[in-house]
Amino acid sequence: MKTATRLAALAGVAAVGLGLAAAARLASRHPVGNPGVPQPRKPVDLSKYLGRWHELARYEQRYQKGCDGVTADYTLRADGDIQVTNRCRRDDGAMSEAIGHAKVVDTTTRAKLKVSFFGPFYGDYWVLDHADDYAWAIVGEPSGRCLWILSREATPPEDEIARLYDRARELGYDTTLLRRTQQP
Repeated sequence: MKTATRLAALAGVAAVGLGLAAAARLASRHPVGNPGVPQPRKPVDLSKYLGRWHELARYEQRYQKGCDGVTADYTLRADGDIQVTNRCRRDDGAMSEAIGHAKVVDTTTRAKLKVSFFGPFYGDYWVLDHADDYAWAIVGEPSGRCLWILSREATPPEDEIARLYDRARELGYDTTLLRRTQQP
């Protein structure tokens, strides 16, 4: 009986250790740039959202470190979901590509999606605001750790970029945490 008790205690200690390790890993992610992420401002017409977007700025994530010239292409799949193809140029000049699958989870506004680049694991993708003509979009997710400022143009005028930073601030984001994406 004592052996079983010791094994149970060791299993409990191991579980706590794994939990602490997981918590430490989560804590090492990007800091929260917006503790009160707003709901998306307006509905999204997916037919207008499809196509190529250029990343102007982002909250740096591990999987994007060393990426510039970032683009995201959204195309409609036969099943009605969306294929996402992200590309970037790495520090060494090599191109990197990731192909994902997005599905709408809020059918009323179509502004909340789930995106997966690794099998059954999906992350939130909220189109928080966009231009009426879909020239730009501000994208985040509920934790406030991710933010992307996107444009149809690779290099829009600086005053337009400044307005997008202002809009992100109005949405509650700390824009000092943004990393500006270099576009060719």
